[in-house]
Amino acid sequence: MAHIIVVGNEKGGAGKSTVSMHVATALARMGHRVGGLDLDLRQRTFGRYVENRKAFCESAGLELPSPSYHTLPDIDPSTVKDGENIYDLRLSAAVAALEPETDFILIDCPGSHTRLSQVAHSLADTLVTPLNDSFVDFDLLAHIDSTGEKILGPSVYSEMVWNARQLRAQAGLKPIDWIVVRNRLGAQQMVNKEKMGKALDRLAKRIGFRTAPGFNERVIFRELFPRGLTLLDLKDIGVKQLNISNVAARQELRELIKALDLPEVAADF
Repeated sequence: MAHIIVVGNEKGGAGKSTVSMHVATALARMGHRVGGLDLDLRQRTFGRYVENRKAFCESAGLELPSPSYHTLPDIDPSTVKDGENIYDLRLSAAVAALEPETDFILIDCPGSHTRLSQVAHSLADTLVTPLNDSFVDFDLLAHIDSTGEKILGPSVYSEMVWNARQLRAQAGLKPIDWIVVRNRLGAQQMVNKEKMGKALDRLAKRIGFRTAPGFNERVIFRELFPRGLTLLDLKDIGVKQLNISNVAARQELRELIKALDLPEVAADF
């Protein structure tokens, strides 16, 4: 069966689609068959990213390793039985179609609480939660006191992950490997950054996730999106010499892939 990677966080602007595209492309470049689903049916940032890549490759005459993007199939409402949810059926049908032909299925969730997102989290073998290095984002995982040091209790997103874990346990499936990725880190070692690190370490032990470094804030990520490109494609489009920032960003991606510890994957790109 395909290994399912879910990229989820109920807050927008954390870099979910950037992480999704770079992880999916990295796996494709290593020779793995990767299918992609975007559950943000309105904005579809991940879906647009893959479509931009396809259009750019066609116009430039390039063949770049890419994830195979699929939309959720339509379901005839008249066929939905009492007690069934049409969104559950659409997602199940999409995953069932992808599993025989992929090694990994990457599912990018919306930055909000939806039925599709709930179901996707229960399907996750690996859950990746990008988190801006801010206590505003941290509040999605847990409530803390005014000092930023004492954890008062889990918050809404952590409770949803807990429910997903319970569903998987009831179904006899392996536990979710949950990785919280510290994204958009600032360059300076600030007091807030240090407090965030300590708070995440305490919370990780309490509710059961691992932490991993993500991407620093870089302009290049915004520049790559219109062409559907990733950091791994720069040499293929004629960039002969990577600048220091680009080299550092590639290393960040390598460290992220290594930290995810996916089955039969080595970060050797």
